[in-house]
Amino acid sequence: MTIVYSLVSRGKTVLAEYTATSATGNFPTVTRVILSKIPTVDAKRTYVYDSHVFHCIVEEGICFLCMSEEGDKHRIPYAFLNDIKEKFTVKYGREVPQRAIAFSMNEEFSSLLRDRMEYYNNRNAQVDNLDKVKDQIDQVKDVMVQNIEKVLERGEKIELLVDKSDRLNQQAFRFQKSSTTLRRTLWWKKVRTVAFLTALVAIVLYIIAASMCGLSLSKCIHK
Repeated sequence: MTIVYSLVSRGKTVLAEYTATSATGNFPTVTRVILSKIPTVDAKRTYVYDSHVFHCIVEEGICFLCMSEEGDKHRIPYAFLNDIKEKFTVKYGREVPQRAIAFSMNEEFSSLLRDRMEYYNNRNAQVDNLDKVKDQIDQVKDVMVQNIEKVLERGEKIELLVDKSDRLNQQAFRFQKSSTTLRRTLWWKKVRTVAFLTALVAIVLYIIAASMCGLSLSKCIHK
């Protein structure tokens, strides 16, 4: 992996850039085309333009871009871009780059771009292994978070099931109580009905007997 070109820009306004002495090609011309296509929203992107592979990080309207020779490897270019982004922010802050004119930072920052490009190009294997370890740690961290979220989600579902079970038990108890009350009410209603009918029959029989034997039933008794 070799990084042969890098720059820092605000939109299409290049603030600083550096091209490796061993590189051949019209990288500055090509990057101007690329810069006009890069959205200003914060993001990481990789562009392929003919045989050139460009990686960039955009943050708060400032674009950090480099060109590498191998399109299937991204860790080293992005490690380099994150490195220069941090150093650029420490050196210039966040407000100065927003109003700086073209190439106003080139004299100071191009040498830093050169030094960091040489560092990452000469120690690419070590950087690559370091990034692999970081990626693995991030993946494990993501898995842990996902597992925790799954456990929490499962716990919430269990709590919901327990809550539903409690509600069902309460409803069953209320139904049983209502059934007992209903049975008792129906029994008393039946008793009252039987008592009423019994009393009614007795009254009817008394009326019939009284009409024939007198109110005191003395006529029938003496006979």
